[in-house]
Amino acid sequence: MFSSRTPGLSRLNKTQKASMAGVAAAGVAAVTFSLVPGGNGGTAEAGSSSQSKPATASQVAWNTTTNGSQAAAVHAIIAKQHTTVVSKADASAKTKIEAKTKAEEKAKEKAKAEEKRSAKTAASRSAIRKPVYPNNLDGWIRESLSIMKKHGIPGSYDGIHRNIIRESSGNPKAINLWDINAQNGIPSKGLLQVIPPTFKAYHVKGTSTDIYNPVANIVAACNYAADKYGSMDNVNSAY
Repeated sequence: MFSSRTPGLSRLNKTQKASMAGVAAAGVAAVTFSLVPGGNGGTAEAGSSSQSKPATASQVAWNTTTNGSQAAAVHAIIAKQHTTVVSKADASAKTKIEAKTKAEEKAKEKAKAEEKRSAKTAASRSAIRKPVYPNNLDGWIRESLSIMKKHGIPGSYDGIHRNIIRESSGNPKAINLWDINAQNGIPSKGLLQVIPPTFKAYHVKGTSTDIYNPVANIVAACNYAADKYGSMDNVNSAY
């Protein structure tokens, strides 16, 4: 069985349906205007019956012709209504697009702010977790062991402490001015009495370049001992 629905009508959008409704209404109005008799032909004559006389064919034709201006006015109104409906639809679509764009920009700004906040929080937590070592022999050894662990340099607290006491008695500014190295013009310096060429060769990146710096001196010396003896723990005399 065929559907009584007009083909394609269901696929019309709101703007097209509104325009067609306006055209239909104006068409009815135009037809009504054209059928209303003009002049005296449509009124009851004096002394005649109170009922109006039916319009003749010539009157209808005449009204259709003379009322063409009315039809043109109606069509103009229809065109204006159609333009208004389309303009409103376009404005509504533009507003929706602008709203969507603003929403997307807001979402991006929010995401950036959240990313910055997360990075700041992570940095703060990292700073809180970073240990603070005391500025003494115990702190220097512990900080050195932390750096050595990151770089895979072996050595223990006891092994480092034992060699420091033997070499410098724990004085980071100690310098040997009487051994063979001193006679050769390159005296041993620092906690673990390292000569400058050895310190430079085994210096660990990220530590101070000052040979008298306690942590830099310990780490460089342990790096050298690991290369020559396997570990500072294996050193029990001058090395």
